[in-house]
Amino acid sequence: MKSGLLLYGANGYTGRLIVEVALRHGLSPVLAGRSREAIEPLAQKHRLEHRVFALDDAAALARELEPFAALLLAAGPFSQTSAPAIEACLAARCAYLDITGEIDVFEALFARDADARAACIPVLPGVGFDVVPSDCLAASLAEALPSARRLMLAFRAGKVSPGTMKTMVEGIPRGGRARVEGKVVKVPAAWKTREVPFPGGARLAMTIPWGDVSTAYYSTRIPSIEVYLATSPRAIRGARRTRLLAPLLGLPPVQAMLKRRAGKLPGPNEEERKSSRSVLWGRVEDDAGRSVEGTLETLEGYALTAETAVRAAARVLAGGVRPGVQTPSMAFGARFIEEVPGTVLKIG
Repeated sequence: MKSGLLLYGANGYTGRLIVEVALRHGLSPVLAGRSREAIEPLAQKHRLEHRVFALDDAAALARELEPFAALLLAAGPFSQTSAPAIEACLAARCAYLDITGEIDVFEALFARDADARAACIPVLPGVGFDVVPSDCLAASLAEALPSARRLMLAFRAGKVSPGTMKTMVEGIPRGGRARVEGKVVKVPAAWKTREVPFPGGARLAMTIPWGDVSTAYYSTRIPSIEVYLATSPRAIRGARRTRLLAPLLGLPPVQAMLKRRAGKLPGPNEEERKSSRSVLWGRVEDDAGRSVEGTLETLEGYALTAETAVRAAARVLAGGVRPGVQTPSMAFGARFIEEVPGTVLKIG
């Protein structure tokens, strides 16, 4: 019988946080990655089993996954890692979880819903800061106004990890994204701006291609969705300048150079993770002029990712999560985020 959790990308910035939280929750994941020099010392430090393999051979990967009940993928960019991982999970009948925030990855995975059901496995992308808090906020707002046709989400962010920065670099040439009447469409970078009434004070924010442009539609069936990031006027001007530079920034040598620089940036340290808070806002509107707003305050993004990813994996390992591709709120309910200590969700 299958059992246990395989954590791939355990040696990354977020992967290491997930290991620590998993151990606190009584889980003992098997650690995996492509570099023995990175994985083996980490496994020895925590007295955990480990595996070393790459993701470029789906058949070999399926054999590695065969003994496990679930894979938690923490290695990005997920545009490169998710496709072979989901193929292997389907072949091995191993549940799939990841911490992506990439719209194209979400869309590709939701297109495999029938395959996941046929394999009798749950597929749960986005079980970290991307997109648990915003997904739960969106689902809670939709419950409060079932007739909603428009959804706006916004959040304040702190420092990002090298892996997140590499993903952001990869997305620059594609510009922005929004969902318009049910379809994910390309829009210019910093397409729209607005003042967002966050708890503690309003902030200027711009639209960004955040994961909820994909996932919130499946959670709520609201056809028009925009996601905003609180930022400065200077950052908005910079984002809009990339509209002209997008072809240059998409060239492979330029991408490689930018990703090398991104890999040298430090993520938030332990003190910053403990002292920072994530703040989100959302609003839904219907065609009759009715609207509902809500806010959510919770842990710093990377600390939250480790908590929610481990909690999601534990639920999958315990059984009872139905097969198919699901958002966090679809799998665990709109109030799943409130399981994380210190979270405050307010609707209306």
